[in-house]
Amino acid sequence: MVDPEFFHAANLPLVGHSPMSPAIGTSTRRETGREIMGRARARAALIPDLLVEARRVANTVFSGWHGRRKRGVGENFWQFRPYVVGETMARIDWRRSARDNNIYVQDKEWQAAHTIWLWVDESPSMLFKSDLGTVAKQSRAMVLAFAMAELLARSGERTGWMGVSRPLLSRNAAEKLAEHLAVAPVQTEFPAGSDLGNHCDLIIFSDFLDPVETTVSRLAELAKSGVRGHLVHLIDPVEETFPYKGRVEFQDPESGAKIIAGNAETLQQAYSAEFASRSTALRQTTTDLGWSYTKHHTDRLASEALVALHTHLGSSVTGGQ
Repeated sequence: MVDPEFFHAANLPLVGHSPMSPAIGTSTRRETGREIMGRARARAALIPDLLVEARRVANTVFSGWHGRRKRGVGENFWQFRPYVVGETMARIDWRRSARDNNIYVQDKEWQAAHTIWLWVDESPSMLFKSDLGTVAKQSRAMVLAFAMAELLARSGERTGWMGVSRPLLSRNAAEKLAEHLAVAPVQTEFPAGSDLGNHCDLIIFSDFLDPVETTVSRLAELAKSGVRGHLVHLIDPVEETFPYKGRVEFQDPESGAKIIAGNAETLQQAYSAEFASRSTALRQTTTDLGWSYTKHHTDRLASEALVALHTHLGSSVTGGQ
């Protein structure tokens, strides 16, 4: 069986973060400190543009975003509404009532901020972008994470970034998270459940190209902490379709190891079957854990993934899947 973990074509990175297949006989090389620092600086330089794009995407879907706002006990103003006989007169807003002949009261917003954690995988394979992809997987993941933070902030939710920032309850949470991320180290270590509280949500943006068994084990450990997980699977179009033909060189982005396929098209069937099996395993795992799974191709609109993720997150918050 052909393993998707060690494939990428020509001078492009390989699809995967794990060591190459044992049959290839090549070991993984760790990134040097200089390489990691260079990636962190490059990411910091891109963050302002990514944040602008994230706000554009967030605004696109905001009309359908309802969050969990409702009337209740709190400090923030929510709405004016007509006074109902029997209510305490202390709640009447006389200034608003003076504008016409009706009597109005102020409703406060129910304060029940939920904690949602974000985490974006920054493994080298996430930098991959083919000619068919609109953007690199990491750039799309960052945009989706910032856009989600923007929407959650508007809904009054508390949002944090694993390994980067504690949860924030702020209208400009996305901007504050971006500021923390700009000076944070590259995030390649899978988040640990010990850092999470019970009954919070964790959104993981990744291409999930580590061995499936390793990923499933990590997710199971996270589930033990009581967290509700949401996986956003980032895929470049060529990673799923494997459109290569003829003599093609594939290279691992972490080890630098290379293999040459004389007739790449002969690998397509086995590769596609293995990739589909990986996606199925991820989806089944999330179903078993009561989590959600969203597959997103980088040639599609970011808003599509954001709407799907919002639907899953809303179901999780209200107690369903």
